[in-house]
Amino acid sequence: MQNTHSGSVDSNSKHKHSLAALTVGAIGVVFGDIGTSPLYAFREALHHSAPSGGIQEAAIFGVLSLALWSLILVVTVKYIIFLMRADNDGEGGVLALLALAGRGIGGRKGFVLALGAVGAALFYGDAIITPALSVLSAVEGTKTIPGVGDGISQQTIINMTLVILIALFAIQFRGTAIVSKLFGPICVVWFLALAGLGILHISDYPGILGALSPHHAVSFLASNGMIGLIVLGSVFLTVTGAEALTADMGHFGKFPIRLGWFLLVFPALSLNYFGQGAFAMAALQEAQAAGIPLETKDWFFLMSPEILRVPLIILAGLATIIASQAVITGAYSLTQQAIQLGLLPRMKIVQTSPGSAGQIYIPAINWMLLFGVWLLVVQFRSSSAMASAYGIAVTGTMVVTTCLAFVVVHKLWKWSLAKSLLVIVPFLAIDIVFFGANILRVVDGGWVPLAVGAFICLIIWIWVRGKRLIDTKENEGAMTLTELGKSLAKSSVARVEGTAVYLTANSEGVPGTILHNLKHNRVLHERNLVLTVRTAGVPHVPVEDRVTYKKVDANFARVVLRYGFMDTPDVPSDLARAIPQTDKPLTEMMTSYFVGRNVLSASKDEGLPFWQDIILIFLQRNAYNPAEFFHIPSNRIVALGAQVVV
Repeated sequence: MQNTHSGSVDSNSKHKHSLAALTVGAIGVVFGDIGTSPLYAFREALHHSAPSGGIQEAAIFGVLSLALWSLILVVTVKYIIFLMRADNDGEGGVLALLALAGRGIGGRKGFVLALGAVGAALFYGDAIITPALSVLSAVEGTKTIPGVGDGISQQTIINMTLVILIALFAIQFRGTAIVSKLFGPICVVWFLALAGLGILHISDYPGILGALSPHHAVSFLASNGMIGLIVLGSVFLTVTGAEALTADMGHFGKFPIRLGWFLLVFPALSLNYFGQGAFAMAALQEAQAAGIPLETKDWFFLMSPEILRVPLIILAGLATIIASQAVITGAYSLTQQAIQLGLLPRMKIVQTSPGSAGQIYIPAINWMLLFGVWLLVVQFRSSSAMASAYGIAVTGTMVVTTCLAFVVVHKLWKWSLAKSLLVIVPFLAIDIVFFGANILRVVDGGWVPLAVGAFICLIIWIWVRGKRLIDTKENEGAMTLTELGKSLAKSSVARVEGTAVYLTANSEGVPGTILHNLKHNRVLHERNLVLTVRTAGVPHVPVEDRVTYKKVDANFARVVLRYGFMDTPDVPSDLARAIPQTDKPLTEMMTSYFVGRNVLSASKDEGLPFWQDIILIFLQRNAYNPAEFFHIPSNRIVALGAQVVV
């Protein structure tokens, strides 16, 4: 998961916050998703362990052992201990790993770029399912309220869930800077409640602690064949959210995240699963004494004393809203990074907090996510039905992350091939086993994240190929600025006051906008800056390091602005710093920005396939105005272009 959660602490001010505050913040933001797994993970795994004949003791011990060792191997060893070392100037996540891997192989090439695109695409599937599943599972807890639950219909639960989710998405444009301060404390209370519920019931069957032995997990899988794999897919729900652990390193730092995991989150989750296992064992003994099979139940909510049931449901609702908020803002951050890296078209990005660059809102993504979430809730109608759709996106992201990590350790860290394989292969084997277990559930709903991921991958693929094709056509036969300067010396082009800034992706040749300006307007400004904006393979580029200024001749200077993939471009401000002190300073009213605005034309005979042309043209037409994206005053923009056949 690639996210800059709205509860996060800006990386530039991280040192201002105490270790305790950072740790509490990390508990609220980083672990919100995995913290809601006890609501449904154990229940779903036990349900699939007993297709007929009721739940058995071996299944309870096997499921619990699988859950505990998943937390140990996947979350603790792979993410907390190992992958958090693979940071990109303090930042993590799949696109940060993509940038690191690109640095290791000397550019974002073929296979590595495809991995990053797949990882990013799968996250959008995850971002749709997480809010729907987590909030729905919390609201379903109302069915366990004594004297009330029996009268609550599933349609009422669906309606309540939709109201909560619509309200959550509707307030996104306001930002969450104020309420995000409550995320950490609420989640601390939530994890303490998880631990308390577990401790309360471990005494129901103290022998449940024996499930920590991995032989229960191995024995269950070995003796249950296909059912064991299906259960493993449900057990994976216990670690959903782990893929997000590295994404907020830049906001909280590695140590607070690790501290939060080892001191509170991991113990609380483990105790709660032990408690659910002991509670299930006690229920099994009662069922056996009565001579009836044990059916699956909503173990989590039934564990709580009746007098605390309503407060627990409210607390669970708050925890799932926080987990959903984390995923939503994660989608915004991932989109911003993808735009900066050239994987997606420009979109409108709104800063929701003047004090933190990480707090953003992207309207297009917000409403697309809401539509997807609404569709899932209406289509699946229950958290049990929806759980089948959850694991595939997360396991796919984990496989991608592990593959990128191999490139990083082998190519960038210069580990030997043998050492790299020794470390990565076990992680990859676990990921592939989980992915295979979840693939079995494609028909039951797993197709949803795969379909969303495939659609996003298609968009990324067409956009990247299309932009490369356009750039190639624009640069065919282009002359250099030096050659143009010599040609101008022999002509009598009129000169006008002020500065012209020509934005171009090509930092070598002459931008088409200059040639169009000379051809149609027959004038040249007294100062002409050819500007290229590039995205570096790091999250942030310091202001003082963003600008490269090179005088070409008396007519032209070439300027390159470099931004990190998590920076927000502000071209006028940074460009003003590029002007040497010996030159006339840049003033807004005397500066014109020339932007290329090509009209794309579909062709069946050249370029991309015709159906891809149609999609590319649609994306180009609906891309956000570059002037606003780069914070250029709209009244200083001059758009020039030509028809380009794609």
